[in-house]
Amino acid sequence: MADGTPPPDPSGPDPVGPASAVRPFLLTAGRVADGGDGPSMPVETQVVATAEGLDALDRLRFEQHDIVAVCRLPQSIAEIAARLGLHLNVVRVLAEDLRVAGQLTVHVPDSDAVHDASVLRRVIDGLRAVPDSRGVLSDTD
Repeated sequence: MADGTPPPDPSGPDPVGPASAVRPFLLTAGRVADGGDGPSMPVETQVVATAEGLDALDRLRFEQHDIVAVCRLPQSIAEIAARLGLHLNVVRVLAEDLRVAGQLTVHVPDSDAVHDASVLRRVIDGLRAVPDSRGVLSDTD
């Protein structure tokens, strides 16, 4: 390109722009993500774009476009917020809007599994099985 940056890879996911400087309540029109008994979507909720969402990608704007673009593969609400630099509750509200519009599929985890200590133990064991930058496994408890 003229400014020295390489052209985007057409086979890869759509590029996601820089984080918005707009206040969160403006992005959600003042709406909050609260289902009465707590957040409507826990941070570990898995979200994936539907075929309709990918087809509508050209028509979506700003943060909604970015959310659908990063959800070509399943992402958690927390991952989406981190990748896009958005407030967690903004992602919850916009993801719910996209779900209602048929552009995202939302998979809320079983609450019993989330509170199961054996799941946490397996996660810790899995993390310990990942070698550090030197290739050394962590063996401390």
